[in-house]
Amino acid sequence: MSADDQAFSSVWTRPARTRRARPELSREQIVSEAIRLLDEEGIDALTMRRLGSRLDAVAPALYYHVNSKDELLELIVDQIYGEIEVPGEPADWRGGAVHTARSLRAVILRHPWFASVIGQAGLVFLGPSMMRASEDILALFERGGFTLEQADHALNTLIAYVLGTAISEAAYLTMLARSGQSEHDLVERVWPVAQQAAQPYPRLRKLYATRPGKSLHSASDEDFERRLALFLDSLQSWLTPASGH
Repeated sequence: MSADDQAFSSVWTRPARTRRARPELSREQIVSEAIRLLDEEGIDALTMRRLGSRLDAVAPALYYHVNSKDELLELIVDQIYGEIEVPGEPADWRGGAVHTARSLRAVILRHPWFASVIGQAGLVFLGPSMMRASEDILALFERGGFTLEQADHALNTLIAYVLGTAISEAAYLTMLARSGQSEHDLVERVWPVAQQAAQPYPRLRKLYATRPGKSLHSASDEDFERRLALFLDSLQSWLTPASGH
């Protein structure tokens, strides 16, 4: 294998193996069990040894399907992208974009560890689930009157917005789970400290004073919807009045 091949190693670029794998262990089983492990114990628990133990499988059975943990992450991320719901026809583009954004956010919050692996997933954009989701979102925007180039910009910006927002929320949920406290208890403990820290900063002090002790998750719901609406308003300006949308 050349240096270039090693630099761009991906489960999506190497040729499929033709010899028979251990029949009782499939790629789908490996990925599903890895996701269960991540959901139960978090990213630090994912090792090939630990996964093999849970599957009662020896290393060669795993490495037949994936060359490395990096390849496993590509498969995991693509599997999670398959959970995103993108409405088909006849959904209007704006309603469809809202549904898609909410679905992606829900997927990330359902799998909080996802935030920490998406940036490590190599050539994940070549995965069939991500390609299918991208194709469906592009079609959604095109049906709304956007050109393909505009639809591509809208797709990438929508995904970036949701990921940027939900990753912070997922980190908070992970921290909350590790603390062993309820959100109410954590807010009651942290909020006075936050308000005190904001005292030298008039704008932050004013903002903090308007929502004392408010559930951070509830506030995130409201902020997500408000900012999503602003983003979609900006997309609306791309459409000409003659489009009728």
